[in-house]
Parts: sequence; C-alpha cells; structure tokens
Amino acid sequence: MESHTTMSREGNLEAPTRHPLAWQDAEFWNEDAAMKEMERIFDICHGCRRCVSLCGSFPTLFDLVDESSTLEVDGVAKADYWKVVDQCYLCDLCYMTKCPYVPPHEWNLDFPHTMLRAKAIKFKKGEVGLGEKFLASTDVHGKFAGIPIVVQVANAVNKTKPARALMEKVLGVDKDAWLPELASKKFRSGVLPSKAHPVKDGAKTPGKVAIYSTCYINYNEPGIGHDLLKVLDHNQVPYVLVEKEQCCGMPKLELGDLDSVNKAKEANIPVLAQYAKDGFAIMAAVPSCALMFKQELPLMYPNDVDVQLVKDAMWDPFEYLMQRKRDGLLKTEFTQPLGKISYQIPCHGRVQNIGKKTEEMLKMIPDTWVQTNERCSGHAGTFGVKKAYHQQAMKIGKPLFKKMADHPGSGKGGDGAVQSAPGLPDFISSDCPLGGHHIAQGFEVNQLGAPPLQHPLTLVRMAYGLK
Repeated sequence: MESHTTMSREGNLEAPTRHPLAWQDAEFWNEDAAMKEMERIFDICHGCRRCVSLCGSFPTLFDLVDESSTLEVDGVAKADYWKVVDQCYLCDLCYMTKCPYVPPHEWNLDFPHTMLRAKAIKFKKGEVGLGEKFLASTDVHGKFAGIPIVVQVANAVNKTKPARALMEKVLGVDKDAWLPELASKKFRSGVLPSKAHPVKDGAKTPGKVAIYSTCYINYNEPGIGHDLLKVLDHNQVPYVLVEKEQCCGMPKLELGDLDSVNKAKEANIPVLAQYAKDGFAIMAAVPSCALMFKQELPLMYPNDVDVQLVKDAMWDPFEYLMQRKRDGLLKTEFTQPLGKISYQIPCHGRVQNIGKKTEEMLKMIPDTWVQTNERCSGHAGTFGVKKAYHQQAMKIGKPLFKKMADHPGSGKGGDGAVQSAPGLPDFISSDCPLGGHHIAQGFEVNQLGAPPLQHPLTLVRMAYGLK
C-alpha cells in the first residue's frame, strides 16, 4: 500500500508561488507550444470549473467545451482558443485566490501567464489593432494634459455624441463607457516641496517616501496624489517626487506588447533603484502600477538586481501607513466621521498579498462603518471601456454594484438605538480610480442611487480634517 506521505493529493495546501516568465526564451514565442500548453490547462480547468464566476474567460471556455462534439477540450477548435485569451484581463484572481493547481502543485497551472504568452504571440503577429495600441499608450494621452485650453476643448468634445461615436468606430471605445478627463494641471507640475520633517525610520518602514506619480494621477486625477501628500505631511513623513518617470508598463503588458514593457522598464528601473538604494519607500497610489513593480517586472527579470531592489522598496500607500502605525509613527486622531462607506478592494490590490490595509485604516475613523467588498468591478484597465467588452464588464460588476448599494449600517448601540441605518452608503470607494468610476457608472446604470465616489486617500484626508 502506498504510504500517506507519498500519496498524491487533490489541490494545494501551500500558498501559491510564481515562476519567472520566460519571455526571452525562443520557446516562449512558439505558437504550437503555446497552443499545446493552453490545451493542457484548459483540460484541467474544464474538469474543475471552480473559476467560472471570475471573468469571461472561463464561461467562454466551458461553453466551447459543452458545445463541442466530444464534450471535452479535444473537441474545441484551436482557433477558438483565442476567444478565451481575449477575455482574460490579467487580474490574477484565479491564480491567487481560486485555483488549487497552481505551483507548487505538480500540475503547475498558471492561467494568467499562459494567457499573457498567447497575447504576446498575438501582438508579435501584428493582430492587435491601432485603436487598442493607442488606448494602452497612456503617456501619449498625457501629452495633452496641463494645457488649459486644449484640456477644456478635449474634455468637452469627448462628451459629445458625435465624438463618442467616432471614438467607438476608430478606437473601439464604447460610446457609453465612462472616460477619464484630462487634468488642467498635471500632478507633477503642481506639487509643493515637502516640509523639512526629520526622517524617522521605523522598525518596519523607511522614514522618507519617493512618490511614483502614475500616469492616471499625473494626467487625470491629480487630486488623489495631492491627498496622499497631505496625509504624509500630516504624519510628518518627508517626501519627494521621483525625478522622472514613464508609464509602469501595465497597459502594454495587458496588450501583450512586451517590447514596450521592456522599454518602460529600462526607463524607470535605473531611476527607481537609486531611490531604493538611498533608503526611500517608493509609493504608487494606483494598485496596478504598484503590482507591476512588485510582481510582473520581477518575474520578467528575475536576475536583475535593480528590479528586485525596486520590488522590495515599492509600497501601496495604505500598506505603508498601517505599517507606520505598527511602528508607533502614525497619527490616529481623526476629527471628521465619514458615516457609511462601501469600499471595494481592487483585484490588483488583493494580489499584492498585503491584506486589507485600506479597510484597516478606514475602520480606525470614529463613527465610520466600512462595508468591504472583494468582488471584481469588471473594469480592468482598458477592458471595460472597449466596445467589445463594456457591456460584459458592466455585467461582471453588477453583483458588486448591488452589494455596495446595500450597506448594512452600524447595527445597534448599547442602548438599542440604531446608530446608522442600513441602505445606501454615504460614500463609495475603491483604491483603483478607474474601477471606482466604473462602479459609480454601475450605480447609475442600475439605478442604485448616486452616493459620492471618493478615493480612500481622499477619505482619510477628510477624516483628518485636512483641506
């Protein structure tokens, strides 16, 4: 009889681990080999179906199998595999939260990186349109930000039906999807120098911060960045802006454009690595950007010392703030209650493996009741604005929208009186600014009410009583 210690078991008991992405190997670009690997993992997924509710990839795959002549993966045409690939927006939730067969399991199933491999092959074959390429070129969009007249005209035109119809036709942007506006003044050009606070390193946290602005905050919502700086200043943490930066590369990664990812890495890493060497905490207030430096680039360049240095120095803002609290260096005197907050943890926040740090901080605010939601909003970068996927993105997010619209309230106090009644929250919030706006649109489309959308950093700034 086989011993218990050597008997194979169903699924992992260990935490998921990632293998490096071998994108510089010739075999990575072998389409036949990629198809063979997709067939292997699709067969495993078909036999499990645990991830059916996560995104469109899995229902698409299972429908293809169930409609095939064999009712198995071998009955699905290889050409239809691309339908599954196109539905994946690399959120990583299947890998990090659902799949029992990821490494170190012997089946070594990495669905997102297999989809990324297929996307990269598709991009290299020239099968990605100009519209998609443009949508992923965030630094190009940002060239128009900060020019008041241009910004005013562009923002006004983008709201007109003829302009949206043209964008739908030329760029594939759904005419009904929410689009960010360009800022009249870029974040990087409007930042005041930090006050001369003394550097107080904690046991867990560096005492000075280098801000990686991110394209979105720099070009679209600089207010989020300014709120972050106000929170840092209030806690007497000196900061600097990273001297120069480009897009982190995540939009290009999601497109499969690995050459552009490499160019962004070559521009950003030498600059960021110097801040890491100088003892700064590097901070990015957009979860996808932080994840790019924490996970994707380190997996693409496992032997690059500077990439690994940046990985270790990169922080989510609330990850930093809560570790600052553990160091005894965070101010916890809040002057403004916020009431009921329906908060969503974005996918790229969850897969950073930092826990519910935003929730932890929001719950410190007196007379504030936080309902935390872990479902995907469905937006996922450019996915949710594309005509091919916008309605699907709204469908994926609908259970989340409904849940966030029904806040449980605070329950009853010691005297039996209801402190805050259940129902519509006072605020909706997400660490992902784009996901937050998608949620707000979901509220509107589904007629769930219109509570104000505020980024968690803005909520904390408000709770501190800062202007």
